[in-house]
This record gives sequence, C-alpha cells and structure tokens, in this order.
Amino acid sequence: MAGLIAGVIGGIAVGLASGSSLGVSGPAAGLTAIVSMGIAELGSFELFLGAVVVAGVLQILLGVLRAGIIAYYFPSSVIKGMLAGIGIIIILKQIPHALGDDKDPMGDESFDQPDKLNTFQELWSALQDPNLGAVIITLVCLAVMLLWERPFIQRNTWLRYIPGPLLAVGVGIVMAASFVGHAVLAIGADHYVPLPDLSDASSFSFPSFAAITQGAFWSVAVTIAVVASIETLLCVEATDKLDPHKRTTPADRELYAQGAGNIVSGLLGGLPLTQVIVRSSANIQSGGRTKLSTILHGVWLALCVITIAGLLRMVPLASLAAVLLLVGYKLAKPSLFKAIWAQGLPQFVPFLATVGFMAFTNDLLSGVALGLAMAFLHILWKNYKVPFHYDPHRYKPGMPIYIELSEDVTFLNKAGIKRALNEIPDGARVVIDGGRSVDLDPDVREIIDDFVTTTSERGIRVQMMNLPAAPGTAQAAARTMLAES
Repeated sequence: MAGLIAGVIGGIAVGLASGSSLGVSGPAAGLTAIVSMGIAELGSFELFLGAVVVAGVLQILLGVLRAGIIAYYFPSSVIKGMLAGIGIIIILKQIPHALGDDKDPMGDESFDQPDKLNTFQELWSALQDPNLGAVIITLVCLAVMLLWERPFIQRNTWLRYIPGPLLAVGVGIVMAASFVGHAVLAIGADHYVPLPDLSDASSFSFPSFAAITQGAFWSVAVTIAVVASIETLLCVEATDKLDPHKRTTPADRELYAQGAGNIVSGLLGGLPLTQVIVRSSANIQSGGRTKLSTILHGVWLALCVITIAGLLRMVPLASLAAVLLLVGYKLAKPSLFKAIWAQGLPQFVPFLATVGFMAFTNDLLSGVALGLAMAFLHILWKNYKVPFHYDPHRYKPGMPIYIELSEDVTFLNKAGIKRALNEIPDGARVVIDGGRSVDLDPDVREIIDDFVTTTSERGIRVQMMNLPAAPGTAQAAARTMLAES
C-alpha cells in the first residue's frame, strides 16, 4: 500500500513540480535496503514515515544550495552503463516470473532475495521446473508487443493509439482465465498481481515525529535525502539521454520536486521516492512526449486501484514479465555495447565496469561509483601521459625543447610533469611556457622550481616564459638567476 501511494504521488505531485518532460517518479528499488534498515533502526514504520518527511525538506534545501550541478559531472559512458545494467537486472529478475517461478515477489530487484536465494540461484531454480502456462503467456505477450511495433500497425489510424503493452496484458488476462482448471497449463493463484485490500484500514499508516530529537532519526532522514537525490540525478541524466527530443531537465528544480514529493508521500503513508529509470524508459517507449504523461501515470494508477482492483488481481505476472523483458532489452541492446566499443577503451571500460558490477550486485549506486572510479583512473593516466603540449614541428636539433603547459594545470598533473622534466637529457636547453595556463597549481609550480634548482648540476639551461614563481621563495630567486632570454 505504501508503494502504491508513493507511485501516485510520484506521478501527480512530482510530475506537476518537476521540470522533466518524461521522467517518472515512484518508489525505487535502490532504496529498499534503506527502508528496511530505517524501519529496524527506528522501531516502527510510523517513525520511518516521519524521517521520509524530513528527508523531503532536506532535498528542498539541497535544491536551494544548487546541489543539482552534480548531475552534470557523470560521464556519458557511466550513465549509459547504468541504463544497460538496469536493463540486464530487469531481464534477470523477470525471467523467473516469465517461467512461473514467483517465490521472489515481483518488483524486488535486490541481489539477495527474500526467498534466501540470490538473482542467479533464483534463475537456475526457475529453469529447473518451468510452468508451461506461464511460459506460453509470456511468449504470446512478447509476440503481441513486437507485432504492435511493426510499421503496418503504427500506420493504422486507430490501432496505433492502442498501447502494445496494455494489449499484451489484456491478452494475458484472457489466456490465464482460459487455463484455469487445466492440469498442465493452469498457473496457480500465487501467479497473479497481489493487490492489497483498500477497505482494510490497517493497510494505511501515518507519520510520527516522536523521535525527531534522536540522532538515529536524523541519520535515517539524511541517508534517504542523500541517496534519493543522487539516484534521482543519475536517472535525470539517463532519461534526458533517452529523450528523443534531447531536452534538458533543470537538476535543481528536480531536487525541489523530489523533496516536495517525499514530504507529501511521507505524510500520506507512502514510501520514499526518486525518479525511476524503469518507469521513465517505459514512458518513453510507450510514446510519452510531455510531462502530462507523467502526471497521468499517477492519475491512472490511483483510478485503477480504486475502480478496477478486481480486474488488476486477474493480471498474471507472466504478462507483466513480458512487458518488462522488452523494456530491459531496449535498455541493454547489443547495439549499445557495439556503439560504446567503437568509441574506444577509455569509454568502454567505465561502461563495462558499471554494467558488470550492477549485474552481479543489483546495486545502482555502487555500479555507478565503480564506473566513475574507472573514468577517474583514465583521467589520471591522461594527466600523467600528457600534462603539457609539445609541438614536434617547433623542435630542431640544437634548438631548445619547447614545453607549453596546459590551460588548467592541477595536482593531477604532478606525476606526468615530474616524469617529463626528469627525462630531459643533460646539457639540453628547455623553454617552459605558461602563457596558456589560467590556473597553475602550487604543487606543480614547486616541482618546476625544484627542477630549476638542479639544472646547473646537469648542464641544463632553462628559459621561463609567463610562469611567475611564488614571490619571496628561494625557488623564485634561483629561477631569476638561471632563466635566460
């Protein structure tokens, strides 16, 4: 019930406040562990809901502080790796449901599952004893959706307005009903959507702030705010890349919207929410073009749960698995891997690291962190190899070695510049030009100064151009004595 409330709020409240054209918000699998930990630490779900409300306030504060700029520092290869990794997780998680194995609940994306099996153990278990009825429903639903994407369907004036996934779910309901009582094809009562009973008042909870003076309360609230914000910013970048019109979402406004959404969700008894790439990509793949599709997502969810709950309980999980298998495939198409490979190893390694780690841990943030680490290592290597510009056309035998420092020389360039200066042959003439440098890190300047103090021992003559030393230092005095015009 808390998840349904968060889904409705994520569609309507966040959709109205957000600047994203296609992003859809709701309860996120990445917060599952935090929800479990938070409830256990605070001792009740009501106190946890209070922490969700406070987390929303903190997210709005992050928006005020313009923390959304973090979104623009994620490399494209890592974002694409995150998309592909989520696609693979979806496929791995939905195959058991497609085979009729529902020991693990639909929607759980954690690696270690409630049924005490991990993702791959569950997959192997499902393959041992598939349910023929579920397999047939999955295959037929997949065939319906693929058929509905064919050009002759899309060109039809009326048929193109019928969503393929919705039609597939309808076909799944009819097939499951026709299999009832069949000795081989019947799929069992536990293979349908387990929608909660709205008439049960105990299904609803409301927040308590009794523990707001305790450190544990604030620890949970801050954790939710930070993790939900980072996951949202990652999904914002990913959704913008999937957007066929390539629109840009204002990141700070998104933090405001998510904060407002979590405040409302917590007050009404809903789970913490973020922008969710699975919902967003399904929105795009289904033909969504404006934020109205996001808002209507929440509206339809609320109306369906209220008016046709009985029909929803007739939906077989195999038909939903078929829908999600297609969503996962479109996120992790082989053509994406080929395209990133064609861009070279500097792009492919962080991409593959993100995909691989996510597939084996089902942890979005850790996968992205590993991808960022790989990208950062590549930056360090580049800074080590090429910390300056050396034009071979300007070098002639007997002429000085001309080194032009880059525009921004940071401490990351220390190792490369030190290596380059140490490799200058004895007796050479060197020109170090800092004319292009806008910012010269003191650590780098110190390395150059140290090099200048040792040049007399090696017979190296140095000419400095546009490279002032720190005033009043011994290195500055030595440079003045050794530099020549």
